[in-house]
Amino acid sequence: MEITGIISALFIGVLTGGLGRLVVPGKQRISLLMTMLVGIAAALVGTFAASVIGVSDTGGIDWIELALQVGLAGVGVAILSGRSKIRQHQ
Repeated sequence: MEITGIISALFIGVLTGGLGRLVVPGKQRISLLMTMLVGIAAALVGTFAASVIGVSDTGGIDWIELALQVGLAGVGVAILSGRSKIRQHQ
């Protein structure tokens, strides 16, 4: 992978994290850095999952792959947000 591929993957991961945060209702009590890291991880896992099910290389925008990535980011944000709420109540 070239440096431009890595930079674009990071950029897409950051956007995915932001979109994942938007789909989770309520206020999330996690940092922007954690949101970005969740987005990057979700982008990687979502791309892998899309390639496994055979929808990663389609003509135009890969909507199914993007939906997988944003959904995974939303799940990650919700899990981390729930953990931070538990820590605050203890």
